[in-house]
Amino acid sequence: MTNSIVLLLFFLTFLEHGLFFQRVSSLGINYGQVGDNLPPPNKVLQLLSSLNINKTRIYDTNPQVLTSFANSNIELFVTVENEMLPSLVDPQKALQWVTSRMKPYFPATKIGGIAVGNELYTDDDSSLIGYLVPAMTSIHAALVQTGLDKYIQVSTPSSLSVLQESYPPSAGCFRPQVAGVMTQLLSFLRSTKSPFWINAYPYFAYKDSPTKIPLDYVLFNPNPGMVDPYTKYHYDNMLYAQVDAVIFAMARLGFKDIEVGVSETGWPSKGDGDEIGATVANAAVYNKNLLKRQLHGEGTPLRPNMSLDVYLFALFNEDLKPGPTSERNYGLYQPDENMTYNVGLLSSSSASSQSSTSTNSFMSFTSSASTVCTNTGF
Repeated sequence: MTNSIVLLLFFLTFLEHGLFFQRVSSLGINYGQVGDNLPPPNKVLQLLSSLNINKTRIYDTNPQVLTSFANSNIELFVTVENEMLPSLVDPQKALQWVTSRMKPYFPATKIGGIAVGNELYTDDDSSLIGYLVPAMTSIHAALVQTGLDKYIQVSTPSSLSVLQESYPPSAGCFRPQVAGVMTQLLSFLRSTKSPFWINAYPYFAYKDSPTKIPLDYVLFNPNPGMVDPYTKYHYDNMLYAQVDAVIFAMARLGFKDIEVGVSETGWPSKGDGDEIGATVANAAVYNKNLLKRQLHGEGTPLRPNMSLDVYLFALFNEDLKPGPTSERNYGLYQPDENMTYNVGLLSSSSASSQSSTSTNSFMSFTSSASTVCTNTGF
């Protein structure tokens, strides 16, 4: 009887602290490298492999990373830096880029996607917006020419700031300033069967309105949630509401058939005095609860049968990132590979030691939908 109780306690402890030891196909993690004390790529590969994470996104085409990840089971989502877009509009230069940056590494290194730029539509340098879709078109054409288009998708991550309205989700619509170029982007994504990627951070909404937005709602904790008054869909967390707002915004432009994925989401474990909610406890809860959702392959209320692909931000704290303190404290891990906090991503080397030692009404952000946001027909 005593042995049975001990085994039961061990099992329950493992469920609590090692729930995500199995592989989750819809989960990736962002591997940023804006730091001077990060482990080398071969060590990062060992860490990711031990965590059973099989997808990661990098913010360049670092040859050291591409070489180190060869013959592994981890798929890379690489990035074309914003400043490169003007030159890659030229089909020949795009072909040269693919030939020198992708083809030498593929297929030994699994490359599943290319992010052309990052948050171009809300970047301070608006002069690059006009280059985005032409550069994407040239890169895709180069992939076709080299026979890689069957394996590598081309898209671009956008900030949630591209939306004019996001609450309720059915009111979702794009800002008038980007609607024209967004139509071009969505046409490209539809023709190439590529997803629309969004960087979505419920943390920012909570930080800006902590007295109006329930913390449990943004942390995926049990809460009453909200019901969209038009669709009657119930939302028990903000991230899914944000994703569905993007889907409605696309539908308003005539695009109802494009997949939406989350290219970045996370929660900072530390912040400045005015960065309300940036704590280790909140970061651990947000990421752990999100991981549980990913383990179950959940979709959003609007697309319940389509699992939502999510890339957590980020793998490491990055000490050279500019901006407020929070920007340098999104990592699940410290640069020395120690956990910032435990969300259940137990490595194979630490699972046994971890399990044996562990006993242990809101308002909308905007006014009612403007005349820009018209009925989608959903």
